[in-house]
Parts: sequence; C-alpha cells; structure tokens
Amino acid sequence: MFSSILNKKGISLVEVCIALFLLSIGIMAMISLQPSAWQLSGKSDYLGRASGILQAQLQAVEAKIMNPNIAVSPGTTTTTLYASGQNTAKQGDAVFTVNTTTTDLGANFWRVSISVTWPGSASGISQSLNVARQENFRQ
Repeated sequence: MFSSILNKKGISLVEVCIALFLLSIGIMAMISLQPSAWQLSGKSDYLGRASGILQAQLQAVEAKIMNPNIAVSPGTTTTTLYASGQNTAKQGDAVFTVNTTTTDLGANFWRVSISVTWPGSASGISQSLNVARQENFRQ
C-alpha cells in the first residue's frame, strides 16, 4: 500500500495553488514599486538636464571672466531656461531657473556660484567656481 502512494508522480493541486499564490504575491510587489520607479525616472531626467545646464553656464561665465576685455559686474542674475533650448516654452517643456551669483574676490579673482532649480525641487543643484583673469584669453 505504501509503495503505491510513493510511486505517484506529478504535482498535486495543493502545490499548484501554493505556487500560484506565491507568484501572485511577487507580481503584486512588483506592481506596487511602479509609481516610485516612474517618480525616480522623472527626477533623474530633471537632474541630468539640470547638470548639463549648470555645466554650460559655468563654462560660459568662466570664459567671460577669463577674457580681460570683457567687464565683469558682481551681483546676482536669475534666468529661466527651457529644456528645448528655445526662448519660449513649448508644450511639455521642462522649465529651469538658473541663479548666477558673481563675487569679486579682488586681484582679478572672481567666485561664480550657479544654482539650477526646477518645479518640484526646492534646492536643485549648485556649484561654485573660482576664476582668475588670464592675459592669454584676451580677444
């Protein structure tokens, strides 16, 4: 009698139900992660675009300060830039606010601080750079 029970091969209905139950729990866990994945994807997109804008602005201001023929005025400027690169916002365009602060440190040295923010991010990203005027960059 025991040998006939042990010889039965295959998967029982109870095992199939347990496997389906565990699979459904795994699928539900994956579905619950989807909203946070979309949010993280959007944030990384904004952060990548903002870092590109930040680097471009830093390079432009640095080149301007390094040229002794261009007058540099200390102060803060605020600019609105669009991800499309156009002067006006297009439909679905990302809007970035760029704050540039230029400080005269004396002896032809300047500190440039740039911060880039976007809607939904209060702090954004920022970076500072010390720049010296250089005669080789005279144009």
